[in-house]
Amino acid sequence: MSTRILIIPEDFRKDQYMLKPIIQALLDHLGRPTARVVVCQDPLLGGVSVALKKEKLIDIFEAYAGMVDLFLLCVDRDCEETRTTKLQERERWAKKEHDCKLIAANAWQAIEVWILAGHDLPPEWSWHTVRAECHPKEHYFEPLVKQRELFNTPAAGRKILAEEAARRYMRIRQLCPEDILPLEARVADWLAIPH
Repeated sequence: MSTRILIIPEDFRKDQYMLKPIIQALLDHLGRPTARVVVCQDPLLGGVSVALKKEKLIDIFEAYAGMVDLFLLCVDRDCEETRTTKLQERERWAKKEHDCKLIAANAWQAIEVWILAGHDLPPEWSWHTVRAECHPKEHYFEPLVKQRELFNTPAAGRKILAEEAARRYMRIRQLCPEDILPLEARVADWLAIPH
């Protein structure tokens, strides 16, 4: 039986198109290409604050009990210095109170940055500046979508750009070591894969 992973995004409407290919690429890199990755679409959480609510997570744990091996909560950091601490607290709570495996992680600063990492960006953009920007969607991701004329594609360019970026997962690992590498290591530990 293959591994079953449920991604819990803060808002699946756009995030599903980015998270599923990137997490699948992560699993392929770890030697688990047959892992089944599904994105939680019920309930629609609609933001980080809702995604971190215990009652919403309980609803998800109960709805998917027995159907999922790993819950992967993945949200934006949004320059919120305490976000990681809150996510770690949710992991401990899920293990202690609900006996389920939850890995909670945040992208630095937004999931769209992982997608940007998988692309050749305009030469005038500094990767350090992109990485540090608290609003990378508006300042970098949307201009790339506009440049590529992808606004009228699924999830305003996210589907196409994420699928392209996922094919360059090694580049994402190289450019986003603060968030992708720890997530990858934690998934590898859970899968009992030496790294």
